[in-house]
Amino acid sequence: MNIQDLANSINGQIKGSDNFFTDFTGRFLFLNNASKGDIVIRHWIDEKGVEISSSKEISCLITQNPKDGALEKAEELNFPLIVVDKIELASAYALKHAISNFSPDSKNVIITGTNGKSTTSHLIYHILDNAGFRVFTNTDSESEFNTLIDPMVANLIASEVIENGPLDYLVIEVSEVQGWLGNLMKNHAYMMADAVGADVGVITNIAMDHIGLVNSIDEVFDEIRAVPDAIKDSLILNHDDELVMKVESSKNNYYCSMSPLEDSKQAVYYDNGIIYDGEVILKDEELPFNSYHFIQNILSAVGACIALGIDVEDIRKGVKSYKSLNRRFSRLNEKPLIVDDFAHNPDGIKATIKETLKIVPEGKKLHVACSIRGSRGVDINRLNVEALVESYSENMDLTISSSIDVVDNLNTVTPEEKEVFFNTLNKNNIDFKHFDTLEETLKNVCGSASDEDVILLIGAQGMDPAEGILKDIL
Repeated sequence: MNIQDLANSINGQIKGSDNFFTDFTGRFLFLNNASKGDIVIRHWIDEKGVEISSSKEISCLITQNPKDGALEKAEELNFPLIVVDKIELASAYALKHAISNFSPDSKNVIITGTNGKSTTSHLIYHILDNAGFRVFTNTDSESEFNTLIDPMVANLIASEVIENGPLDYLVIEVSEVQGWLGNLMKNHAYMMADAVGADVGVITNIAMDHIGLVNSIDEVFDEIRAVPDAIKDSLILNHDDELVMKVESSKNNYYCSMSPLEDSKQAVYYDNGIIYDGEVILKDEELPFNSYHFIQNILSAVGACIALGIDVEDIRKGVKSYKSLNRRFSRLNEKPLIVDDFAHNPDGIKATIKETLKIVPEGKKLHVACSIRGSRGVDINRLNVEALVESYSENMDLTISSSIDVVDNLNTVTPEEKEVFFNTLNKNNIDFKHFDTLEETLKNVCGSASDEDVILLIGAQGMDPAEGILKDIL
């Protein structure tokens, strides 16, 4: 590959030198951990960044937003800088290049959809790993690596192969909607699925999230509907989701459902256990969790592994031994029972509260502590609080947190976001408490609950540190 081929592949223009600064190593990285011969992808770069790249003998820089003298410095240093209109093209190229060069023989799976991506991805990973295969996934408990808008995953794949040898499988979580600086990266899911060269794809569901990047469910559907075109072989579809079933696919389709689908030859469904091809793969008592939306994740993971040709006994053993990711209906305490879940959008909130109410003893209370989604806008917070209203029951106590003690400036709750929560709850005559800090929130909720009550913690970044804070409270 030469620099002109690279620029052409990502619709970029070369500034500075039209040759690589030094021979390309084959790795795409961030500037801070790049070395001689690597290519750096950055959403923006300034004059200082070009200077650092030159001093490190980086092969070339790719950016969407050169600023503060970056172009002039590239010319001065005769350093190759590729400017693109869409940085996601560079990220997709880096991912495709890494897989082609470091994992060309692996079978690859992508998982997309609004909810359940991480659990489904991690389940597939665990089943394959437990069966003795060499497997990589970008899903982790802290959700640090499950984004494909930068070269992180491309770098991780290359590093894994260099350090530990060839991979049998790649299991890649793909955001159904993605953006940068408030702008939608159109066709992100298709673009990344295509870059992965996915043999098998999973679509978990289609619901509202990422308000601002998309503003209607139709826009979410439009972002997902092209994914089947990027899949080589099989697609796993959630039969219970009306919009997923509208996605047109001519692939080898498997359908998952929370009720029998006996009319379909390739159906994985739940009926007091996980059923496939008329056989019970897993009994109820063998499932690692029994809530509705997590069983849906199990169905999708089982379907994907069946499509990959994994032995059914290996699938059964993998599911039975699975331990969930952090904040996926995790039990943090027994008396009172404290459940922690990453529910952060309307469908997730409603599903999680519905499942938690099932485990509240008769005559006891469910104490819900919900963090507002800071700096995500009024619209998504309005939908979230409306989901709380819809899920509210007489045996619930509700506490809202702004979590100012644990979030950074990118997740700070604005007055408008707080106001939409307060106004919606007041309008619907729902009593609630509010605390500025997460610590105050947790202390109050724990102090109000009896040993027989249930506490549910929901929300995104504003609730993430709850487990650590609770260790000093309980």
